[in-house]
Amino acid sequence: MTDTPHAEAGGSTATRSLNHFSMWMPTADYRALDATKALKVRKRWTRALAGVARGVHHYSTFPARTADEVLVWCAEPVPDDLAPARFFDAFASAVRPFRRWIAPVDVLWGFTRSSEYSRARSKQEIDPYAPKSRPYLVVYPFTKTAAWYQLDAEARQAMMNEHIRIGKSHADVSQLLVYSVGLQDQEFVVVYETADLPGFSGLVAELRRTAARPYTLSDAPVRTAIHRSADDPGNLWP
Repeated sequence: MTDTPHAEAGGSTATRSLNHFSMWMPTADYRALDATKALKVRKRWTRALAGVARGVHHYSTFPARTADEVLVWCAEPVPDDLAPARFFDAFASAVRPFRRWIAPVDVLWGFTRSSEYSRARSKQEIDPYAPKSRPYLVVYPFTKTAAWYQLDAEARQAMMNEHIRIGKSHADVSQLLVYSVGLQDQEFVVVYETADLPGFSGLVAELRRTAARPYTLSDAPVRTAIHRSADDPGNLWP
């Protein structure tokens, strides 16, 4: 899709955060439930997930996608080396009772950290723990080419400065960059929040015309998701 508009910004907070995006598909057993029982399952799901991380946000990806229908974003501070293990154990325990009704499709995760290209924290950086006020989330895995890392620091900085400039011109789009180098197949997970999908698409089009674009190895699959409130379990799953 695109490089990051805020110069690989994200994770400039004092405490690193683990951000975990899980994609799910309701099963045939769930589809066979009547409306009352299905609602009970969704209510139990939100209660079970509420305690696994400091930030838990629910989204639907259907009908924007068909490969999965539900997305859950969990964000947790990482104050020590065992924090990721604690989160993974808590998350697995929370979802285990629901595997009959909803099955995992994919997972993207990684950690925030200070940007290599921008010292100041961007005002457009997403707070992963804050309540979500924008209706749309766009998430995708991202990997640069080997040639990118062979460029000298000055050349890479010049291209990322162009991204910073373009990103600032779209103040209604917020972004978080999650690093997963060596932890998953991709190098980064790029996360956007917006209230304007056509405007966001315009941002992507601008970024694809920049000098850094040839250094993109992969940036798919893209999930465009709609925020769902945990306080409204009746509208939680499609």
